[in-house]
Amino acid sequence: MKCCHSMSQRNLQHEEQEEKEEVTGLVCQEEDLNDGQMKEVTVGDQKVLLVRTRGQYSAVGSQCSHYGAPLIKGTLVGDRVRCPFHGACFNVQTGDIEDYPGLDCLPLYKVDVHDGKVYVSIDKKLLKTNKRVKDMCTVAADIKHTILLVGGGPAALVCAETLRQNCYQGQIIMVTKDSLPPYDKPKLSKAMNVDRDKLLLRPMDFYQQYGIEVYTQKEVVFVNSVEKVAKLSNGYSQYFDQLLVATGCRARPLSCPGSELQGVKLLQNYKDATDIHSCSLGHRAVVIGASFIGMEAASYLSDKAASVTLVGATSFPFERSLGPEIGKMTMQMLEEKNVKFYMKDRVVEIKGENGKVKEVVLQSGTVLGADVVIVGIGAIPNTDFLAGSEVELDSRKTVIVDKFMKTNVRDIFGAGDVTSFPLAICGSQRINIGHWQMSHAQGKVAALNMLNKPTQIESVPFFWTVLLGKSIRYTGYGEGYEEIIFKGKVEERKFLAFYIREGQVVAAASLMFDPAVARLADLMASGQTITKSQAESDDLSWLQM
Repeated sequence: MKCCHSMSQRNLQHEEQEEKEEVTGLVCQEEDLNDGQMKEVTVGDQKVLLVRTRGQYSAVGSQCSHYGAPLIKGTLVGDRVRCPFHGACFNVQTGDIEDYPGLDCLPLYKVDVHDGKVYVSIDKKLLKTNKRVKDMCTVAADIKHTILLVGGGPAALVCAETLRQNCYQGQIIMVTKDSLPPYDKPKLSKAMNVDRDKLLLRPMDFYQQYGIEVYTQKEVVFVNSVEKVAKLSNGYSQYFDQLLVATGCRARPLSCPGSELQGVKLLQNYKDATDIHSCSLGHRAVVIGASFIGMEAASYLSDKAASVTLVGATSFPFERSLGPEIGKMTMQMLEEKNVKFYMKDRVVEIKGENGKVKEVVLQSGTVLGADVVIVGIGAIPNTDFLAGSEVELDSRKTVIVDKFMKTNVRDIFGAGDVTSFPLAICGSQRINIGHWQMSHAQGKVAALNMLNKPTQIESVPFFWTVLLGKSIRYTGYGEGYEEIIFKGKVEERKFLAFYIREGQVVAAASLMFDPAVARLADLMASGQTITKSQAESDDLSWLQM
């Protein structure tokens, strides 16, 4: 295959010939920082992250390219800085993104040390820029090779970008049933009325520039893995050389009488979010489900709907994932905003009038008045189209992949929420995780292995939820935890929670305790074992930078 190195070299030579206008600033004395330390400095009104490692200084953008978090508040391990908010990682020598979420790299600035003084120079054209798109090639008409990406989420997008970043010039086709190209789905339950263009992960001209074909409002309905042909919902058949299954999951619907009534909503896409927002304004909203979608929806609607009521099957929200103590705290937070809870209960019927929702009947006999019902009770993997394809699925109908994101069928890969994969920090136990961050990472790994660049999935799970403007962060894999050890006080809404299984810390969650969870993710990524006794100790120096 052709490579884009020659193109990049010509562009570089051309840029070097141009006279550069730079802004240079004296930022510190050489002895001000020790190895492993970082400092936020300012050059020409631009905030810069200055880092010293192995006796050398480097300078990169100061804000995470995901949501703009200040990296100075994050963690530094070797050449990698981790965002304190959502766990994205960047190489401080190159600025390149190395773990997710987010797509872009950090700008890299020139550092000079003279007479014990450290200077940082910034090209004037880069001032006010806090992110950088990594160099990519585009499609070449004479390359007869096609990679088909089934799905339009972060796994498919990162896969496409990674292919182009690694000089793949064949045809890339992305097929998504959504009406939009890849967008920021986690925002849907947190900010339902956000402008569509602000949700898009990339503008449409980006796909044109880099030769990525995006088919929206279309689905792959069948895959012939022997002939390497995918049949689309419009009747078209598409040949592929390699294929990525990244179809994610769909919201699980209610199965009780009345679930078909107008006003019963699932939150799956942008239109669903805007519909829920508009239908809830000044009306009675009932939310079914007390996990992430349900709680975030209730939080968002708490100051918009006339009333918000949440129905959950457990004693407290998030009980299985975060534990009863944190669940109770989140429940109290929303109760303070007049959200009413009916826990350890379930919906048995939805009654309507003139085809529209009017009441929600619970198993306990309670009847709730309702104008809109938002359902967040789990997800179903989108793998029906793989029937007859020979791609192996597990009992939950997720796609089984190995540590290289390969399925059991040659040239078919899987990534994202739709997969069960071996998680490195769990001794390669095969699990399914519906995390935005992990989907990015798996898309990259799949792309590299498509290009015969053997790469294993080693990312540490990292996710977050936002309730009433407060962020709870989580890292690791706490399934089957035996106890929780707390630092700080949950009731004061400032804490760090260690999840313990078999004498080891397997996960951690925090609120107002940054960058503790980011630091735990670093330790887990390095393969370190964190013991229960360390978590119990009043001395948390092992957690400090």
